[in-house]
Amino acid sequence: MTRGWLWKIALAGLVLIALIFPAAAAAQDPAVLTLNMGEGAGPQQVSTVLQIMMLLTVLSVAPAILLMTTSFIRIVVVLSLLRQAMGTQQMPPNQIIIGLAMFLTFFIMSPVFVEINENALQPYLSEEMGEQDALAAALDPMRTFMFGHVRESDLALMSEFSGNEPPETIDDIPTLTLIPAFILSELKRAFQIGFMIFVPFLVIDMITASVLMTMGMLMLPPIIISLPFKVLLFVLVDGWHLVVGSLMQGFYQ
Repeated sequence: MTRGWLWKIALAGLVLIALIFPAAAAAQDPAVLTLNMGEGAGPQQVSTVLQIMMLLTVLSVAPAILLMTTSFIRIVVVLSLLRQAMGTQQMPPNQIIIGLAMFLTFFIMSPVFVEINENALQPYLSEEMGEQDALAAALDPMRTFMFGHVRESDLALMSEFSGNEPPETIDDIPTLTLIPAFILSELKRAFQIGFMIFVPFLVIDMITASVLMTMGMLMLPPIIISLPFKVLLFVLVDGWHLVVGSLMQGFYQ
């Protein structure tokens, strides 16, 4: 993924970033940034410059955080495996694969983002809710989504190595334990789908290699002959419709 795509996705991450750090103090001149090195009377006197530095630090990892907690993982891995199975090298290009995965992710996650906006972001911006309450309200829809697609075995694995006591309810599972378990579950499902995609293309490669060997054309790479047939098969069965439809159906079950 290029850096340009990461910064585009970072715009969506601002929904969560805005809930973590408060805005700069309104009493200060927005055109002036000061850094005081003296001792502060308390934690509330942290410099605005330090807050901005912390915000930029979180913003640099916001794309990764956003992508690893959504449907993007499964979609982009399946689309990449599909390209490998067809043997079309860099077609479609990485930009198209990532762009399609990103917009499908926004489409699938739109109910979650709408709920975050209505229950967390807007109340926070209108000063009806504090920072901690807004952050908890924003995390709740994301946790619900991840719990709906995480496997119990992966969740048990992460909980075992976290060193915490066995949780009694899902509310007792920390978000830092849930996220890696969700990633493992999504990777497993993506590779399962990728295996099913590889099978028909592998059959075409084997048939092509057998025919060429029978004809004595050993110096001709089978991939050159099988590639048009694989593309033709994919077009005839409306492959993009089937793959994208299957991916989306997996998130709406």
